[in-house]
Amino acid sequence: MITRIARTAGKVLLCLAVVYALMVGIALLLTKVLNHSGLVTAEDHVNTGLADHRDKLLNDVTYLLSGLGNTAAIVGALLVVAIAMRLALHRWRESVFLIVAVSGQALVFFFVQLTVTRQRPHVKRLDSSPPTSSFPSGHTGAALFVASALLVAWYVRRRWVKILGVTVLLAVPLLVAYGRLYRGMHHPTDVLAAFLNGLACVAIASLFVLNRRGWGEAADPSRTPMPVSTGVR
Repeated sequence: MITRIARTAGKVLLCLAVVYALMVGIALLLTKVLNHSGLVTAEDHVNTGLADHRDKLLNDVTYLLSGLGNTAAIVGALLVVAIAMRLALHRWRESVFLIVAVSGQALVFFFVQLTVTRQRPHVKRLDSSPPTSSFPSGHTGAALFVASALLVAWYVRRRWVKILGVTVLLAVPLLVAYGRLYRGMHHPTDVLAAFLNGLACVAIASLFVLNRRGWGEAADPSRTPMPVSTGVR
């Protein structure tokens, strides 16, 4: 069991290293090669356009949207969902999947921030700037929401609940991204790179955790049903 977990962890770390290299490559392309290109100019127009059309209502709304991606909010939500999945399914696989996806995203983000530096947009920023690079956006990684959407799609039986749950979960990171752009905290490619990082980490966690037996579940590889009254399987 321990040997198998160690091998799986090694494969996960190797894949995360590939994602890190890809992210660094994108960052260097944006900051060293395309820094005066039409792409960057178009990005600047997006940021200035949003800044020029700010109003009090959107300022307040985007403050709340941006807060959904704060570290404390993500960690708190991760703990709640992971514990709920463990109690509901009586096994660790789905909980570990969530933890690996979110932790992998954070790990890649952390090391990319140490490697490359990109200045934030040249507009008035509505939030205090953390001492980190603009690339990638830490708020809009989306791993928790995409991973949770996968679990909802996998387990929920009632069609309308499934559609509603997946739609809401996938909409949250998009709303957070809009909030970060509106508030002048990131370039569009910063949030696109964050989405790429999050999706890659969810795919890695799904490949090495969600589709494997182990992590404390029963030997039966079939999915463990949840109570019918909950509307999920």
